[in-house]
Amino acid sequence: MNIRRMQENDEEMVIKLLDQLGYPDARNAVSRKMKILLQDPDEYLVVAETSDGEVVAFISIHIIPQIALEGDFARISYFSVDEKHRSSGIGKVMEEYCEKIAIERNCDRIELHCNSSREKAHQFYYRQGYTESSKYLMKKL
Repeated sequence: MNIRRMQENDEEMVIKLLDQLGYPDARNAVSRKMKILLQDPDEYLVVAETSDGEVVAFISIHIIPQIALEGDFARISYFSVDEKHRSSGIGKVMEEYCEKIAIERNCDRIELHCNSSREKAHQFYYRQGYTESSKYLMKKL
């Protein structure tokens, strides 16, 4: 398994993985957003590929500076492993990569939002040491 920074030519596989994650209409945004995020030093778009170069997972990590705290936050915003490769250890490797980046960037926590319907994802995160935190609020615009 090879972990590497995402490249623009990974777009089609990222769209497929987002569809599996429950975002079937992501195609319109992906190309434009990838270009922006790939240029931002606080954003990490990372893929996992097999030995033959097939992309089978991706994770989007954001480093968020905190004004009142010493450590910053790393936030996982999207994380998907191809359904044919789930429960093979790829997710664990990707999450460990995220933790490495977070430590290197002086983060004191990793946070994420995971929809209440994603029970298998919750089980994965609990196994990785995540705990539930305070209420998550949002306002749709």
